[in-house]
Amino acid sequence: MNYNFSDKVTGLQASAIREILKYCVFPDIISFAAGNPAPEAFPTETIRKISDGMLAEDPILALQYNITEGYTPLRDALKKEMQEKGIFNPEVDELIITSGAQQANELATKVLCNEGDKLVCEAPSFIGSLNSFRSYNVNLIGVELENDGMNMDALEEELKKGGVKLIYVIPNFQNPTGLTMSLEKRKKLYELACRYDAMILEDNPYGDIRFAGEDVVSIKSMDTEGRVIYSGTFSKTLAPGLRVGYSIAPKPVSQKMIVCKQVSDVHTNIWAQAICLKFMQEVEMSSHLAKLRDIYRHKCSLMLGEMDKHFSKKVTYTRPEGGLFIWATVPDGADMMGFCKKAVEEYKVAVVPGTAFVIGEGDKSNSFRLNFSTPTDDQIVRGIEILGKLTKEMFGE
Repeated sequence: MNYNFSDKVTGLQASAIREILKYCVFPDIISFAAGNPAPEAFPTETIRKISDGMLAEDPILALQYNITEGYTPLRDALKKEMQEKGIFNPEVDELIITSGAQQANELATKVLCNEGDKLVCEAPSFIGSLNSFRSYNVNLIGVELENDGMNMDALEEELKKGGVKLIYVIPNFQNPTGLTMSLEKRKKLYELACRYDAMILEDNPYGDIRFAGEDVVSIKSMDTEGRVIYSGTFSKTLAPGLRVGYSIAPKPVSQKMIVCKQVSDVHTNIWAQAICLKFMQEVEMSSHLAKLRDIYRHKCSLMLGEMDKHFSKKVTYTRPEGGLFIWATVPDGADMMGFCKKAVEEYKVAVVPGTAFVIGEGDKSNSFRLNFSTPTDDQIVRGIEILGKLTKEMFGE
């Protein structure tokens, strides 16, 4: 039988990350391809105790329907925290709970963008969000990343052409590059959005795991016109399997997102939301986050040190101050895809080719992404030595 798929999904392809992860089920593969938190970062015993207590004391709360906006006590706790950070304005904004930040980003696109509307994003950018945008047949436009964030001159040139509905950015430890947008560029981005009447979608899944440098204020904290939608998540600070994220957006936008969420999943898992609230109430978050930062600081430093030791000098790479990723770039004209394939098929080390993160079909990339959070220290040392030898073999000393 021939299946005629909808226009919304005809052009969607399986994520290149997922394709490479197929190799990672084999025990002899060293995987730098995932984007998962470190196994040792999960507070498994604390979550077990919270869950046991909740199911013993108030099981119906965890098992019954709840409201689409999210579990009210969790929303109240997050509103208080985000207001203290200057991200939530109770006079203007509403906070809703979503099934991960991914759903927050998807809902924002759904309520704001018609087919053909222009959506500008960093180039490269996170494949999950890109596929979400593509599912609504928007006109995706990539603006190159510089070391301190999106090229603002190039962004303004796109805005001058008119019709840009939404600007999507990951300002902290961007996926896939690990780069952080400077304060100067955050201010400029907001100023341009106001001048050219565009909305900003600020995706911040990694902001709490900064392990070097100084914090930079969020774009949402600068918002005086109701132009910024902020998405956050518990995935990197607690557990991604809980699928609990949140969106902070101007009230009219949030109301439309709530209606769309009702027809999508009714509400986010209430058991998981209650777990997140209890964790916030019963665990000293500053100590918990300090532990996470120690883990990722060590792993990132170890990987960068081994790359400095073993990689070809012709390969450059970012030095992130937080997050989970390092972005490596091979010389112009070199066979990046061949390198990635050879690494996993012959040497049993998996990385993600940069083509997984390009904006337009057929766009080129000379880069690949490495994840330092998931592998063990031993795997980092052995895997980077193997990749280093391959870089010298393929690209020269």
